This record gives sequence, C-alpha cells and structure tokens, in this order.
Amino acid sequence: MKKWILVHCLFVNVLNAGAQLYVTKTGFTGFYSKTPMEDIKAENNQVYAAVDLSKRTIAFSMLLKGFLFRKELMQEHFNENYVESDQYPRATFSGTFSGNIDRVGQQAVVIEVTGKISLHGVIKEFSTPATIEIHNGTLTGKSNFQLIPRDFNISIPSLVRDKIARQIDVVINITCKPLK
Repeated sequence: MKKWILVHCLFVNVLNAGAQLYVTKTGFTGFYSKTPMEDIKAENNQVYAAVDLSKRTIAFSMLLKGFLFRKELMQEHFNENYVESDQYPRATFSGTFSGNIDRVGQQAVVIEVTGKISLHGVIKEFSTPATIEIHNGTLTGKSNFQLIPRDFNISIPSLVRDKIARQIDVVINITCKPLK
C-alpha cells in the first residue's frame, strides 16, 4: 500500500484519463565509474517510471539502497558515505520531453528530456537526449548521460578520489505498460 501511495503522489502530475500513460516499477538504472585504479558498477532494477505521451511528461523515482554493487563494501560506502541514503533515500526526476512522438512506433524516436533531478538533497535542472518506441503496446525508453557527484554535494574523500571517476556514466532503460 505504501508503494502505491508513493507512486501516486510522485506521478500525480502525469496522470490523466487518457490511454497514453505508461508505467513501470521495474525500470533499470545503472551507473559506472571507470578509472585506471578501479571500475565501479552499480545497478538498480526497482525504478518507478511514468511516461504520459499526451502531456509529454515523464517522472522517475528510485530508492538509492536499491543499487547493488559487486563488492559489498562499495555498496556500504555508497549508502553511508556518499549518497547518505538514510538521510536522502530517493533520487527522482520529473520533467517534459520534446520530439516527434507522432512517429513513435516500431522504430525508436529521439526525444529531448528536460526537467529537474533530485539527488542527495540537491535539485538541479537537467536535460538529456533519450529514445522511445512503442511496440505491441509496450513503451521502451532509453538514455545514457553523465552526472558529476560534486554537482550534488557528494564528497569523495581524497583517499579514494583516484578510484572514482569525476563524471559518472548513467544508463536508464524502462519498459512500461499502459496504465488501465
């Protein structure tokens, strides 16, 4: 019940009575840091997303503790020292998109997503290209972009600074079904 209330509250601005609203609670977000000293990979398959084609809106929410790392110690440091997930449990995005969605079909269409991303208590304007396509009633969306930890007041101690990239590669993949 709590999950439904959260999803409802987060996405209330994208809900409408039309049949162009697509949702998922199993979206994917991964982030990757590659340096000569160490590669870091974390993935989260519990991403809530809503896309409203008629209003051209999009929203995401994810629990930061949902990111899984190959090394347990990395996961612990990520949650306790960097994103402080007890204090800032979620990352969110809400915004709009532009692009020729009239051509959405079996071919991916490039769109531009613009809005506000919230991470570690910091809200920033954000824009990135993405692709969407609809096939057999399922909407698929993808995007790749980079985030800079210091832009979100995430401090990297000097002891490990050479092991963490200054820009983190982020991958988003969602597969959404129409809301009925």
